[in-house]
Amino acid sequence: MTIDWAAFTPATALAGGALIGLASALLLIFNGRIAGISGMVGGLLESSSGVGWRLAFIIGLLLAPLAWQLFSALPPIKIAAGYPTLIAAGLLVGFGTRLGSGCTSGHGVCGLSRLSSRSMIATLVFMAAGFVTVYVLRHLLAG
Repeated sequence: MTIDWAAFTPATALAGGALIGLASALLLIFNGRIAGISGMVGGLLESSSGVGWRLAFIIGLLLAPLAWQLFSALPPIKIAAGYPTLIAAGLLVGFGTRLGSGCTSGHGVCGLSRLSSRSMIATLVFMAAGFVTVYVLRHLLAG
C-alpha cells in the first residue's frame, strides 16, 4: 500500500483519530467493553452472547468509508502484494492477535489510554515486530 504524502492533511488524520477515540470511549462508558476488533470478531465466532453490540460495531467499521464518501472522495488503495501473500499475512496477524491476547486497537488504542502496562508491552512488541519485518523485507531480502 502506498500513501500519497502530497494529499495528506493533518486535519483529516486528527479527525479520524478523534473519532476512533470517541467510539472507543463511548463503547467503554456505555457498554463496559473494550473496542478491540480481534476480540469482537472472536466473540462473534465463539459465543452467542453479545452478538448485537459486536455486530453493530463491526458493521459501523465497514460502513464508515461509505459515509466518508458523502464528504470527500476515498483515497485510491494500491496493494503491491498477491493473494497468497495477503492470505499468509492475514493468518499471521490473526495468530498474533490470539497469541498477544488482543490487537493493536485493543492494546494500542484502548489499553494505552487506560494506562495498562500489559498493553504498553504488547504495543511496543507490535511496533518492534513491524519495524523489523519492514526492514528485513525491504532492505535485506529485496534484491
